Amino acid sequence: MGFTVAIDGPAAAGKGTIARDIAGRFGLRHLDTGLLYRAVGALGGDPVAAALGLRPEDLRRDDLRSLAAGQAASRVAAIPEVRAALVEFQRRFAREEPGAVLDGRDIGTVICPEAEVKLYVTASPEVRAHRRWLELGGDEARVLAEVKERDARDMGRADAPLRPAADAVLIDTSAMSIGEAVERAAGVVEAALRRAGSG
Repeated sequence: MGFTVAIDGPAAAGKGTIARDIAGRFGLRHLDTGLLYRAVGALGGDPVAAALGLRPEDLRRDDLRSLAAGQAASRVAAIPEVRAALVEFQRRFAREEPGAVLDGRDIGTVICPEAEVKLYVTASPEVRAHRRWLELGGDEARVLAEVKERDARDMGRADAPLRPAADAVLIDTSAMSIGEAVERAAGVVEAALRRAGSG
């Protein structure tokens, strides 16, 4: 069984950057689970059929990082049948050797509740909207409204709402540089790997 790091949190909190760095640093595979939902949303048509037929190449589309794809992802992620179709894919990925870092919104609570490390990466809506605006441009007030709308949908959905696992380590990146946030996360992972090695 591989060593699993579950990283959850809202959009633009920095969890993807942290996940990629941690995976590279510790020799683990990385899965941005949001891409699964973005791909299902971007494929259009029946979301359940799209989720069941999802192929690895669908995750390499160049439009998956757009704001529109993010909004579509949030909508299809609220459909229980879509979530169910993608859960097994994620769990299999997590447990293959040598282990994996998965980032998303319900990794520590639903997908991998037995993960060796659970991190919840967050930041204020204003900070996250500013980061997203720097990345994508447009009207910053509109980006903030969309971030808040997405948070409300992700946190309010009946099936697997966005929330920290009870045993997750909280990392608030509002006043942190990305380097500081990565080092904080790496310290937690390193300690867990040491425990696993001595257990």
